[in-house]
Amino acid sequence: MSDRDGELLALAHALADLDHPTKVDASTWASNNLAQHDRVDADLTARFAHDDWKRLAERGFMRLLVAPENGGARADLATALLTLEGLGHGCRDNGLNYALASQILSTQVALDRFGSPEQRTRWLTPLLEGECFVAFGMTEPESGSDAYSLTTTAEPMDDGSYRLNGTKSFITFGSRCDMALVFATTDPSAGRWGISAFLVPADAPGFERSANRDKMGMRTTPFGDLTFDDVVVPGDAVLGRVGSGASIFNAVLEVERSYVFITQIGAMERQIDDTIAFANSRVQGGGPISHHQAVAHRIVDMKQRHETARLFVYKAAIAAVTETHTSLASALAKITACDAGIASALDAASIHGARGYVSAYEVERELRDAVGGLVYSGTSDIQRNVIARLLGLN
Repeated sequence: MSDRDGELLALAHALADLDHPTKVDASTWASNNLAQHDRVDADLTARFAHDDWKRLAERGFMRLLVAPENGGARADLATALLTLEGLGHGCRDNGLNYALASQILSTQVALDRFGSPEQRTRWLTPLLEGECFVAFGMTEPESGSDAYSLTTTAEPMDDGSYRLNGTKSFITFGSRCDMALVFATTDPSAGRWGISAFLVPADAPGFERSANRDKMGMRTTPFGDLTFDDVVVPGDAVLGRVGSGASIFNAVLEVERSYVFITQIGAMERQIDDTIAFANSRVQGGGPISHHQAVAHRIVDMKQRHETARLFVYKAAIAAVTETHTSLASALAKITACDAGIASALDAASIHGARGYVSAYEVERELRDAVGGLVYSGTSDIQRNVIARLLGLN
């Protein structure tokens, strides 16, 4: 059996077995070791669980997708997805789960694939050990969905260095990063091929991080803006080659868009478990509310959405292995999981009644967290544009 066939078989087993041992092991560990603090207060104060981040690193989560020669474990896709799905099921801090998925599916992918040995040693090694944070600096105040209309510039200097000026907005880890992977225009005349990627340390003169931004959901994920005012970096700060920034961004986005919802797939299953337990124990009118068809059907809808979203995410992994229709599969996975997460969180809130609306019961937070999926990793509307284009709709 070829390596590819083995990976496809592993993905098929992962998809078929909702109680796969790898997933159950990750869920059990996360439930017992993560998010043991006051989660309501952490959400209210937007407090990042740094101790839990270190526990994730010690457990090896950061090493899942990194090549062994670069310090990682390079698990097969099935193992990686099952592990992250189990994390989402067991850990009730969705902001922590998203922060992890965002890092290992974006900045770590970029460093692993495109970094020089020196860049990997300086930045990837401490990332894998949970000792630093890197921000993925693409989005700007006026270039969100139109990703390549960047105004941040990197002016080449006579000594081979570059001078960066501009602002990046709404960046995960932007408020506390140790380094930023910054996409900037080095040659305006070359369009998207004039974009380059730079590794910029946070202590570089002229580099400022904003305070943490308040947001609707996933409030425990650090979030902020980055400003560059005549920030000078050496030539060896370029990631990959000059002019390869768009290619690096596309390669990373395909990975992130395909799998970033895998922790939410686990969270959706946990939400179903919690809602079933509540519906079976909540007595109204002489019996549990689960006996009411309206309630039972809502839970069935939640289950249907969960299974559908899970199928689409694992199908995106299969497409990646077979190298067939990867862009279509990743866009479909993103919008399916996003829509399912929001609809199911709303159903859970409805079934819980007043408890679904009051913060102390930790139900309404799931809905606020799910809404973020409409925006990150490319808005859902843009994904629908991508799908329409791939279907041949002009």
